[in-house]
Amino acid sequence: MELRVREVAKLFAIPEKRIYEWIKDKGLPARQISGQYRFNRAELLEWATARQVHLSSEIFGGQENGSGPPPSLAAALQAGGIFLGVGVSDRESALREIVKNMPLPDDVDRELLFDVLLAREALQSTGVGDGIAIPHVRNPVVLHVPKAMVSLCLLATPIEFGAMDGKPVHALFSLISPTVRTHLHLLSRLAFTLRDAGFKAAVTRRASTDEILKEAHRVEVALTQPVIAATKEGQR
Repeated sequence: MELRVREVAKLFAIPEKRIYEWIKDKGLPARQISGQYRFNRAELLEWATARQVHLSSEIFGGQENGSGPPPSLAAALQAGGIFLGVGVSDRESALREIVKNMPLPDDVDRELLFDVLLAREALQSTGVGDGIAIPHVRNPVVLHVPKAMVSLCLLATPIEFGAMDGKPVHALFSLISPTVRTHLHLLSRLAFTLRDAGFKAAVTRRASTDEILKEAHRVEVALTQPVIAATKEGQR
């Protein structure tokens, strides 16, 4: 579902006129339909994450219906794996290493995945700043994988990645999802979690797999607690 200006302003907690300014001056992704702007949720998440702009947790809602609750970020990280001390020399070799390490089913075309990730980077770098990149496919159903996963590669040496802040990248999170709904959920959860100082510090210092997973779980619990509390309050 595409969003309107009013809805996007609410997500960013800013006046609607600021949205028009951001479209003109800051490249906020939007398209015009019958003279009115429409916004794609995934593109907004990517834009906000790259610029470290705060988004309301309501970005998680309003997605397509699914057959069950989407996985937690910690569960997706556990499924995708955390790889320490990955040795690469440039962006292309980093993407190849990500694809090589992902625990994908045998019938998945890894060369196709590499080509899709490389094409995505050609459009715009997924380096979101502070040494972190989130390589992912724009069309998550292109691979038809059975479950979602997030693979984290912590590089032995930082590399140039074309990030907006100009800093070399040392950590790459790559998302693979079977549905658009799950892709949006994990992308939004990752964007939110990367704003947490404890989680980010664990990634930056190349902490153990267990510690990174523990930090991801901690952030998600804190995120869901206000929702649970609000639900209970509404049931009284």
